Amino acid sequence: MSEDIYGKITDDTDPVKKILSKVPGFSGYIEREKRRDSDKLLREIIADRLEEQWQRVSTLQKEFVSQGEISYLDDLESAAIKIRTLADRIRRASYGYAGIFDAVKINEDDLALLYSYDAALLDSVDEISRAIDNAEVSVGTDGLPAAIRNISSVTQDMTTSFNRRDETILSAGQDGITPTEEG
Repeated sequence: MSEDIYGKITDDTDPVKKILSKVPGFSGYIEREKRRDSDKLLREIIADRLEEQWQRVSTLQKEFVSQGEISYLDDLESAAIKIRTLADRIRRASYGYAGIFDAVKINEDDLALLYSYDAALLDSVDEISRAIDNAEVSVGTDGLPAAIRNISSVTQDMTTSFNRRDETILSAGQDGITPTEEG
């Protein structure tokens, strides 16, 4: 999916940029802009999907209150906070990375690695969704506490993956991701 987003941004290059891309040095600028745009778009999609999951947990909390299942509200609130915090971090990170693509030259292998992290983040949202599905069907059963803990656990796993991607980007100048030359 992340490759599709980058392709969409790449295909939308306006005619002026296509002409200017033939000017020495300018094509690198255009590529950085495309990477920045695709990174931002992908982060918005991931954050939006996490917000959807947060809404589902909020709805589940309301159902717990109406059914008198208040003993699980604290644990469910903790899971909801983790999801919301991660969504906010990802949404804000899209702007924070804007300068990264100016400061580092990312080769194809490194870019592929970053996109694999992004694909894993998208998959993680699906895991969170399945965990919430499991909690919804576990209401009224002995499996509910474990189902709620699982929501927190898969959200923590996604947070860890997101942190690893941060570390990969921030390791600029090491392992093949090298600072761009000014010129």
